[in-house]
Amino acid sequence: MRTEQLEYVAAVSRLGSFRRAADELHISQPALSETVRNLERELGVDIFQRGRSGASLTADGQELLAHVAGVIDAVDGLRRAAGSHHQMSRMVRVATVNAGTVPVLTPAIAAFRLEHPDTQVEIIGAQDEEIHRGLREGTFDLGLVTRMPADDVPPELDSAVLLSGPPVVCMRPDDPLAEQASVSVEDLLRSPLIVMRAGYLMHRYLHRLLGDRRPRMAYSAEGGEMGKLLVVEGLGVTVLPQFSVIGDPLERCGLITCRPLADDPGALVELDVRRRRSSPRGRSVSEMHRRILDQARVWTPQCRAVGATGVISQAGALEGSASKPGPLAAPAGAVAR
Repeated sequence: MRTEQLEYVAAVSRLGSFRRAADELHISQPALSETVRNLERELGVDIFQRGRSGASLTADGQELLAHVAGVIDAVDGLRRAAGSHHQMSRMVRVATVNAGTVPVLTPAIAAFRLEHPDTQVEIIGAQDEEIHRGLREGTFDLGLVTRMPADDVPPELDSAVLLSGPPVVCMRPDDPLAEQASVSVEDLLRSPLIVMRAGYLMHRYLHRLLGDRRPRMAYSAEGGEMGKLLVVEGLGVTVLPQFSVIGDPLERCGLITCRPLADDPGALVELDVRRRRSSPRGRSVSEMHRRILDQARVWTPQCRAVGATGVISQAGALEGSASKPGPLAAPAGAVAR
């Protein structure tokens, strides 16, 4: 006896016709009829009475139908449980805003894979609201989002703060603004400004910071990583959370640096890790969550040290780091200021 035989019986009973059942099941009518006949021979009873008007259950068929439905439900439950277990143990889906990739997520995945080499990790770049929606619907297992401290946390989500740091101005080391200890709003208004598009936290922050004032030139970027690449190409400066810049490979190589904002010294941006409260948590998801929290604890002292001292080398690396590349020559097309 095969499960598909029971599913065919259920379909014929529901539709009252072998032809309609065959169409719904996307198989030929002769193949369906032969499969049901084989089951009848195996059980030693006639399940259907066949006629020109269709197929109807016999008395024996009516008695068997309840058992058929029970077996199908049990098999479906087994499949769902097996699929859920497979997803939880062999796939971890992490959605993230760009700001969380370098300081936390990338090294956490590297550590996770050492102990779980057979588990696939899927990383999805998205905006905060997209991540929240995916967590609610079960599309994502974990989500890394940015927020201002006063922002509400959705009540159906479990949330933990990973990093907290001030917004900073990200620029090339050879930008004239890099010679200053801090950058004012007036400096930003005079500079070509790379802004995040609507939907990103830093878009909202910059809109609040500038108010009705507009920079002389602006570009719109899809997330912080693209913004940093545009900075490297000399197209302007951008405003990002400090933890998104310090330690970035571009910063370590001396291609970007950052300076604090003079006009908003108390501002903070948080990076949170979130997951749905009611979601079943497999060991792989829980382990990835723990790795992310561990990496945040490693990273936080670096951010705090820079935030407290404000000491950043002209080349864009932390003072005392192993390498301090010199200023770069301006690339072709760089904007002179």
